[in-house]
Amino acid sequence: MKIHLLALATIVCTTFIKAQSPCATGRYATDTFTNTTVTSNITYGSNITVGGSAQALTMDVYEPTGDVYTKRPLIILAHGGSFVGGSKTDADMVTLSQAFSKKGYVCASINYRLGFFPFDSVNAVRAVVRALQDMKASIRFFYKDKLTSDTYKIDTNNIFIGGSSAGAITALHAAYLNKSCEIVPYIGAASYTALGGIEGYSGNQCYSSKIKGVISICGALGKYGWLEAGDVPFCTLHGTIDGTVKYSQGKASPSGQPLLYLDGSRMLKQQAMALGINNSFYTWYGADHVPYQSNALYMDTTINFVRDFLISRLGCSNTALQAPNTPFGTATLYPYAPCTTNSVLACSTVGIKEFTKNLLVTNVFPNPSDNEITVEFKNQNSIHYIELLDLTGKQLFNTSTNDASIKIKKNSFNAGMYFLKITDTVGNSYVQKVIFK
Repeated sequence: MKIHLLALATIVCTTFIKAQSPCATGRYATDTFTNTTVTSNITYGSNITVGGSAQALTMDVYEPTGDVYTKRPLIILAHGGSFVGGSKTDADMVTLSQAFSKKGYVCASINYRLGFFPFDSVNAVRAVVRALQDMKASIRFFYKDKLTSDTYKIDTNNIFIGGSSAGAITALHAAYLNKSCEIVPYIGAASYTALGGIEGYSGNQCYSSKIKGVISICGALGKYGWLEAGDVPFCTLHGTIDGTVKYSQGKASPSGQPLLYLDGSRMLKQQAMALGINNSFYTWYGADHVPYQSNALYMDTTINFVRDFLISRLGCSNTALQAPNTPFGTATLYPYAPCTTNSVLACSTVGIKEFTKNLLVTNVFPNPSDNEITVEFKNQNSIHYIELLDLTGKQLFNTSTNDASIKIKKNSFNAGMYFLKITDTVGNSYVQKVIFK
């Protein structure tokens, strides 16, 4: 009897532990892990540089050592360097990635395409577009991973992007520059198309680039008006005497040369307040550009303030470590009329049957389809579980069958691309892109 009671107690305790929210265990708020495991130089995509050569796009992924949790929030970070220098291994990127991976996040520090010539405002904007395209490809990389191998155990409902200086500018534009009419006046329609539009062609095409929030450290946005009602929340930190990326509004000066007007953190705070967008803003009074790179106290403030923003977005109720302070001065929002034209470049359907390791399916046809898609199975004596997912991984349809084939009808699905996922009773799985026209 004692043995049975002990076994029952063990089951109850185990069930309770598994049922506990990660927030309740201190995860995300404290250093619940001692060490970080880094996997370096993972290729997440490729694209053409300003010089016309192909560049492999790589990142370093930081994971909590020994973590067994299977739905982990992700932070993707981009380094600074005025879009002409810097690296994923810059000290501030390493420090931030290690700090948050110890709290239970997966962090990815990315390299993105650098350089622009001539050194003028038009080419600076093109450099920003190339960088945001690469960041979006890195987001899509993790959506693709989730739908296929699930190597990194990411909760795709909780993906955050951010960065320092140029990396913060990249993250803000990846989040809030979402209409072609916002960028075409800067670079022209032909250049917009040649670059590949807002999503770009840096890899993992047609997967989602949806995010949960933005972390901007000394960053800015082209126009405050690109921040619109319903946009994702953001967290910003900025120094009042920043001479490179202005605290409020003015010309950004990479390498000391003024190039283009940007709206800094103070303007974005004002717009967010006007629209009711959740935001957290911390002002470093009397601080210049990126003060945390050379001062441990500023870095501690950064980590604590970002920590508070993130746990609030994850639904945790832990005590704040670094409360927002009062913004410096006032911000006057100049007149801005939002534009509406959005010329979205379709994602490439090349490689629609890109998943070749297949133990389950003989054929999927027709693909693309007007009305219905037929799936034929290799093992006709097995039960197969069928799911249709959208580009974010949300399940739209599911069923099971032990027949030799099944037909999936378009019915009420919108025209577009979906993911067909097939699994069997022993754990084999197969994923393929399918299109309803």
